[in-house]
Amino acid sequence: MGAYDVIIIGAGVVGSAVARELSRFCLDIAVLEKEPDVACGNSGRNTGMLHAGFTYTPGSLKAECAVEGNREFDQVAEELDVPFRRTGKLVVGFDEEDRRNILKFKEIGERNGVRGMKMIDKARLNQLDPNAGGEFAMYVPSSGILDPMQYTIALAENACANGVRFLFGRRVEGIRREEDGYLIHTCKGDVRTKWVINCAGMYASQISAMLGYPDYPVRGFKGEYYVLDKKAGKNMRIPIYPAPNEKGGFATHATPTIDGNVLVGPDSYITEGYEDYKVTREHMDGLYRDGRRMFKEMKPEYFIRNFAGIRWKIYDPKTGENKDFVLESDDSHPCTVNLAGIESPGVTCALPLARRAAAILREKENPRIDPSFSPYRKGIRRFSDMDQKEKKEAIAGNPDYGEVICRCEMVTRAEILQAIHNPLGVHTVTGIKNRTRATMGRCQGGYCETRITAMIQEELGIDERQVRYSKENSYMFTGKVR
Repeated sequence: MGAYDVIIIGAGVVGSAVARELSRFCLDIAVLEKEPDVACGNSGRNTGMLHAGFTYTPGSLKAECAVEGNREFDQVAEELDVPFRRTGKLVVGFDEEDRRNILKFKEIGERNGVRGMKMIDKARLNQLDPNAGGEFAMYVPSSGILDPMQYTIALAENACANGVRFLFGRRVEGIRREEDGYLIHTCKGDVRTKWVINCAGMYASQISAMLGYPDYPVRGFKGEYYVLDKKAGKNMRIPIYPAPNEKGGFATHATPTIDGNVLVGPDSYITEGYEDYKVTREHMDGLYRDGRRMFKEMKPEYFIRNFAGIRWKIYDPKTGENKDFVLESDDSHPCTVNLAGIESPGVTCALPLARRAAAILREKENPRIDPSFSPYRKGIRRFSDMDQKEKKEAIAGNPDYGEVICRCEMVTRAEILQAIHNPLGVHTVTGIKNRTRATMGRCQGGYCETRITAMIQEELGIDERQVRYSKENSYMFTGKVR
């Protein structure tokens, strides 16, 4: 049985951010995650936007953290070596009702401290992106794009390098308060800890109840997406959003990814399934219809993949209104921090929320600052990002850079090997995918997936029946194959 100063439940973007923030101090910390990797839930199933903060209620925790997280992200991206581009965003309108809604949220953004927003006409809209729909727009220069999976991985790897342990496949089944802390029952044994921090994402309400806080009522807003080929991405410069509705929600939008694809979506509808990630013909048809209004190059020949994500919002059962993020701690639940209802813009807000959670612990414990803490993490260097001179030097230094495993994304054997031997000890096929982009190209792994599974097997010296795709029991093979 392990014993720790702090247990963080959940290795999504918020849990990984809390782990990184607390690793600045001399504390024995572990993260419990039910899946075999970080970002397996909704932290990896979103648009990848760094939000500006103009649709959130002034004075709310959500608004405060969104603006704070947006402003600091250039430095964060540099420290963690994650790709990021401050593209700006266009919120486009077609009629006077759209204009009224845009102006309403422009005013909210200004009250929240969002900088540089301005209304632009059709001529300026076409200059910024000629493939954008709309007759006019609000231009929001502080918005940006990032890879949420890479960001979560980077936060976790930096925390790990600073001494945090990540314990995967540890679903929490119960929590018992004891005289000197908490006993946490997991599917793979018990752990003891003085502090518990709940960052369980979609399951945060259940963990909240285990800790003695309310079992907050939540509802899932599911959204489906199309992923478009990089050929479509060449025709898109900036995220294009439709005018928000009166409550600040957006219909289908089009967003370039940091790697050159385009995401079209999400739509939004209620689901009760916590991991209801299936996509449907009905919603795909709706995305195609609505997406063409935003992005003129929305064409079937560019479709390469689809996926779904779910935003689990806390709501008031009496009024039906969605509520703010919850970040709480009190003396009746000693040595706990409870974060619940953390949905969009959770990626933007992750580090600001982490600092607030850490401040609660610091006020009670006053832990020593770890003089060896480093905020820096170096990611896997991509062969596809190198110029010709750099490629020659990389191959000369390591011949494995000369063997391309994934042709679509130009991922080399050297990169796959680095991913297999990643600091978190993740060995799933999707774990390699999320660290290198292998299998994310036009053929979606048709060429390289068999090579990657063979490399995992060879490098780890495991039986082929032990190779998993993504989840705990998602085994790739039942025996030997040719």
